[in-house]
Amino acid sequence: MIAALLSGLQTAPDHGGGDPVFYGGINWEVLLIIVIRVLVAFVVLLVATALMIWFERKVISDMQSRVGPNRAGPWGLLQTLADGTKLIFKEDLIPNKSDPFTFKLAPYLSTVPAFVAFAVVPVGGVITIGSHTFELQVADPPIGILLVLAMSGIAVYGVMLAGWSSGSKYPLLGSVRASAQVISYEAALGMSVVTVVLVSHSLSTRAIVAAQSNGFWNWNLIRLGFLPFIFFMIAITAELTRPPFDLTEAEQELVGGFHTEYSSMRFGMFFLAEFMNTITMSAVVVTLFFGGPNGWIPTAIPGATIFMPVIWFLLKTAAFCFVYVWFRAALPRLRYDQLMDLGWKRLIPMTLAWLIMVASVITWRWGGLIMLPVVLGAAVLLTRANQLGARRVEADAILPSVGRRVTGAPRLTTVPDRPDGDDA
Repeated sequence: MIAALLSGLQTAPDHGGGDPVFYGGINWEVLLIIVIRVLVAFVVLLVATALMIWFERKVISDMQSRVGPNRAGPWGLLQTLADGTKLIFKEDLIPNKSDPFTFKLAPYLSTVPAFVAFAVVPVGGVITIGSHTFELQVADPPIGILLVLAMSGIAVYGVMLAGWSSGSKYPLLGSVRASAQVISYEAALGMSVVTVVLVSHSLSTRAIVAAQSNGFWNWNLIRLGFLPFIFFMIAITAELTRPPFDLTEAEQELVGGFHTEYSSMRFGMFFLAEFMNTITMSAVVVTLFFGGPNGWIPTAIPGATIFMPVIWFLLKTAAFCFVYVWFRAALPRLRYDQLMDLGWKRLIPMTLAWLIMVASVITWRWGGLIMLPVVLGAAVLLTRANQLGARRVEADAILPSVGRRVTGAPRLTTVPDRPDGDDA
């Protein structure tokens, strides 16, 4: 029966030239296909998010020699459902000093961008059912990757407005941290994506996947020299405020972060958005650097050209979900000054340098290596500038050396802290 069902499906060539479902115009059948794709993607993403929460708790418990969820359902699989049911029936609290409309709106501003970003990710190839050919993808706009970047930037509005509208200083501090963190890593994230766009010659996510076909050696991971992938992973982890970059909800100094005043399902939506974003950005990483649904397909199996790309996509995405869990279990949280230094002093210069090298090689081929000494020289100068800046004391920033010579003011130096018992 399965073979008969698959025999009614046919594959079509995929060149990243837009969704073929619209080639014959728009009618009720096309609209029905669009609605079905949206509903399927939404349900699959919700189920995947529930499994991701269970998966993260189980993996971390194994890494820490604990049992983890094991009560609700087999292997604790229904624990997420139990937690969600509990949140639904909890009392929904709204602080007296809050802005009620913004307070209620903020959770949706964090959740909706995660689904919209996932909508442009290709999860499979192009298939034909009856007279309609369409992509296994909710939407394929010609600027798909720009939409992903826009959604990653818009998501921080939910965090910022949640902290501001709560009427409490601790959520506000967490939301301000989130804004500064996203701004710090947005530039590095964008420049890493630009390198992918340069070699793919398109902003369409489907075209980016098509450019990585014909073997894993054509994946952007290899073609771009691995470094853009590393830069992207660091930047997107900071964008998602996942550990070790979860400074927006550091319990040591912020109680719970931007969602301190939230309860019931509004808190659950922030919780849902975090894990949904993790799955979405894992899928984006697979699309940009690992060929998306591309992989080896056993042609001897009937229908393999239809379901094998989906399987490859799921396996790659699950692998990166595990990487995020691994980060959480293995890495300590950074200090906020370390977070800023990594973003501004290291990640942005390195991504800019590699972008210049990639653009030069694409433009001039081997002649583009002439930019290598220029990039190395700029790196030396920047490193020297950072070293000089690190040696300056706070008094130098207030009164530079030139000012002291003019005014005759003495040089102020920092005094080390005395050990306990020597204060007298």
